[in-house]
Amino acid sequence: MDRVISMRVFVQAALAGSLSAAARHLDMSPAMATKHVNALESRLGVKLFHRTTRGLTLTEAGANYLEACQRILPDIEAAEAEAASQRLKASGLLRMNVPLSFGTLYIAPLLAEFTRRHPEVTLELGLSDAQLDLLSGHWDLAIRIGRLADSNLHTRQLGDSAMKVCAAPAYLDRRGIPRSVHELIQHNCLSYTLSTTQNQKHWVFGHKGEIQVPVQGDILANNGDALVAAALTGHGIIYQPHFIVCNALKRGDLVTLELDKPVMPLGGIHVLYPPDRRPPAKVRAMIDYLAEAFQSTPP
Repeated sequence: MDRVISMRVFVQAALAGSLSAAARHLDMSPAMATKHVNALESRLGVKLFHRTTRGLTLTEAGANYLEACQRILPDIEAAEAEAASQRLKASGLLRMNVPLSFGTLYIAPLLAEFTRRHPEVTLELGLSDAQLDLLSGHWDLAIRIGRLADSNLHTRQLGDSAMKVCAAPAYLDRRGIPRSVHELIQHNCLSYTLSTTQNQKHWVFGHKGEIQVPVQGDILANNGDALVAAALTGHGIIYQPHFIVCNALKRGDLVTLELDKPVMPLGGIHVLYPPDRRPPAKVRAMIDYLAEAFQSTPP
């Protein structure tokens, strides 16, 4: 039997002097109310009521237990109400885990408006390109870019972002412009170590990633911004998502290489959250807000 419900039955029975009255108040059968009180007495090892044909009277143990229940139950009800309110109204601490470059460029500028709309929410933004585990890290949600590994997490796609192969004009003036993917072996290719599309020895092209191209380069990094910074100095060629290089492309500091094979699709920008059938209002509010923001201004 549920101990809290049993305590509530006991309190109502003690106040009304009748199990049937307690049952009516709590919308249950008299037999079920009796079972709850019997379960309490069995668990405690004492009688809580003297039962007579005229009704119930408390034993000494019952009177002491009634006093304790009347202190405890309001705290439990308050805790339940607080927890339930968080499903109805966005409030509390919301912890988000986001890739470093994407979070800095696209998520951080959105946070002030979210807190204006939801002033009872406090945000904690964790910036990391490592694929951290949401559940063990106690994250409320995360943003992942690329193909998702199988998991029981819930997901919602926020948008797409194409890959770009690009370099600074100064590098291309000095080393020449590659026209085919196989010419990349002759160039300094700066690779992102956490990517499925590239490593120190190969870059992957084709709509299904079916083309592996040998490359070489003298800089590897686990962060795209670091590679962009190196490319801007004219040091080499990079293979990065559009959202990282778009500003440099717009300024003309980098230019896109037109190669003979298509880049491998990135796989999308997704928000992930724990498998809760009724996620808290703060989580639902952030997901809807991000979807709205990226629909109007795609990354």
